[in-house]
Amino acid sequence: MGLIDTHCHIHSPGYDLSPDEVIEAARADGVDQLVCVGTDAADSHRAVDFAADRDGCWASIGLHPHDARLGRESFEVLAGLIDNPKVVAVGECGLDYYYGYSPKADQLKALRFQLDLASQHDLPVIFHVREAFDDFWPVFDSYGSAGQRMRGVVHSFSAGAKELKQILDRGLYVGLNGIMMFTSNPDQLAAAKAVPLDKLVLETDSPFLTPPPYRGKVNQPRYVGLIADFLAKLRQEPAAAFKNATSQNAISLFNLGKPS
Repeated sequence: MGLIDTHCHIHSPGYDLSPDEVIEAARADGVDQLVCVGTDAADSHRAVDFAADRDGCWASIGLHPHDARLGRESFEVLAGLIDNPKVVAVGECGLDYYYGYSPKADQLKALRFQLDLASQHDLPVIFHVREAFDDFWPVFDSYGSAGQRMRGVVHSFSAGAKELKQILDRGLYVGLNGIMMFTSNPDQLAAAKAVPLDKLVLETDSPFLTPPPYRGKVNQPRYVGLIADFLAKLRQEPAAAFKNATSQNAISLFNLGKPS
């Protein structure tokens, strides 16, 4: 089974490589499917248009917490995109108190809108949570009880054991990327080792977070294999079985079809 990059932004402006060349390179390195993640109304529209005629490419539509101040106009666009057959998730959405580019009230409002949207359309959610879990969980927990909570993944996980337990207790998946290959934080690596294999998905967040040995260059979905090999070794698991499990997880979480 081919690898799956569950979080990339190759559809976005400013990516200095041809998207189709990026996809071709990814496939040559065994990455068969990509989820192109929107971060605002215009970017979500681009993700949907990009995935529309590209086999193995899917879209997620969302309003990033950095842009939550954009508000109602963005909500209307997202609601208009939700029924596209290539849309497999809502997000990237959540709370980010590290940068605070949008007021907390706007971030919370945007998060609730997107949880409503995902709930109404039975779609999983791609979450971005940074230094904001204390405010995030009460909102998340208000959507369903234990055993009936919303499906989703905490993208770009880089926290520790406490946050990992909170995530797993709610049945969410954990998205790991190149951060684990260059972090010097032992707690992050310990948490990466502790993620149950059936709750782990791989991502690049390209063009960001480029893993070694390509630090300083543009990240690409093709590097999912490097991340997988590193994590399998870190976790002392057979690489082939690790890669297959993460792909199965991605297919299950996002209900992905098989590329031809």
